Amino acid sequence: MTAYDRVRRTVGEINDLLCTLNLATWDARVQMPARGGAARGRQLATLAGVARERATSNELASAVDEALPLAENEDERAELQRVRDAVATLRRLPDGLVDAIAGHRATAQDAWEAAKAANDFAVFVPALRETLRLQRAFADALGWEEHPYDALVAHYEPGMTTARVRALLSRLREGLLPLLDAIVAKGVPEPEFRRKEVGVEAQRVAALHFARIVGYDLDRGRLDASAHPFEISFTRDDVRITTRYRTDYFPMSLFGTLHEAGHALYEQGVDPRWVRTAFTTDIVGLYAVAGTSYGAHESQSRLIENQLGRSAPFWDAHYAELLATHGDALDGVDVNAFVRGINHVAPSPTRVEADELTYDLHIMLRVEIEAALLDGTLAAEDVPKAWAEKTEELLGLEVTDDRSGALQDIHWSAGLVGAFPTYTFGNVMSAQWMAAARERDPAVAPALERGDSGPLRAWLHENVHRHGRRYLPDELLGRATGSGLDPEPYLAYLREKYTRLYAL
Repeated sequence: MTAYDRVRRTVGEINDLLCTLNLATWDARVQMPARGGAARGRQLATLAGVARERATSNELASAVDEALPLAENEDERAELQRVRDAVATLRRLPDGLVDAIAGHRATAQDAWEAAKAANDFAVFVPALRETLRLQRAFADALGWEEHPYDALVAHYEPGMTTARVRALLSRLREGLLPLLDAIVAKGVPEPEFRRKEVGVEAQRVAALHFARIVGYDLDRGRLDASAHPFEISFTRDDVRITTRYRTDYFPMSLFGTLHEAGHALYEQGVDPRWVRTAFTTDIVGLYAVAGTSYGAHESQSRLIENQLGRSAPFWDAHYAELLATHGDALDGVDVNAFVRGINHVAPSPTRVEADELTYDLHIMLRVEIEAALLDGTLAAEDVPKAWAEKTEELLGLEVTDDRSGALQDIHWSAGLVGAFPTYTFGNVMSAQWMAAARERDPAVAPALERGDSGPLRAWLHENVHRHGRRYLPDELLGRATGSGLDPEPYLAYLREKYTRLYAL
């Protein structure tokens, strides 16, 4: 067995452990009994610890050192270098820290769910303090120069810093707020159909149907319900998604499913030769994932949910199929009224219900709070007050309770501090991918006008999905679009869309 084969074998075993960890995480979020959190936390910690031991072993490091000079091509060299870099990073982490982070997730999620049920942020504060302690230790171990948030943001989006995030968000704020003000001044009420009653079973049938329409392979996946929608994979042949059903707001499940299906297309589309390798394994984060970054992953979900799923041509082609399950709620609503309704703009206190135009304002709020929590200028118990102030400043809304305010997201209980900016990175990238696909493949634009996403998916597969983690985000963007992260195509897309919809 060659040194390269030994590296691949060990990384494959690490991937197997992490896929098993993912499976236990899926179970915890979907069907685990309420009192199982503490035991599940220990199990997750054990799996993470064993994976970390394999990743930091002298045997793996030696095999990489031996294999690198003998690499036969650029892919092999990049794969080995990715392993070497990950091993070096993991070795900087103190003993027990990774295990502690993994173990804390399940108990912190229990605390978050209890706090949300009680509508009392104070119930979550002890768990949040521990999350912040662990994440600050993680940032310190990774290393940072200007701000501890730098390390965590770069962990999810390589190459990013707090300064770059703030500059991007500032440019978006300049472009979004005038457009939002003009729309709010129109005073267009929310269409009544959005709040019509639709049963859970009808929503489930529609969600499955439209997941298939956009390309989700249900022979390699499944749809379940959870408190917070998510996608998770156990290799490309078992990629699962969840959604959330509200009988009084059916767009939640429909567009939540499209969003998670976009994530799933990335995981299902990775080249089979990268399965169980460093190009489908986040060795530092101890997570089995094919996407090169959280932002790149989010770009696929936001593209499918919004640029495809909320477009007029898509519903011109498929509205009759939705009427088959939602006909009573949509009685008298023609396709044009439906498209205007699903793109209705109105500031909302809840991120997952936010329209495209206000969504990034929610991210701005969270980024400012996370950065302050990390550098110690904001205490955990003061988050609700800061949240209310930022919500009024950015969205012009009053926060009425913790459940719809500072407790609405699962991310802090999952330890995902620094991940929120990647939603905006994804929004920005989604417009870049779409513009490049339309420009570089002449089959894409006319097919989309017919409501056919097949050529778009083929372009995304070729330029994004199949590569897995082979290229870093800026490399992947540059290869496919000729540019790094650029907000201008996104702002242009939003201006054109909402100027037309609201006759501005």
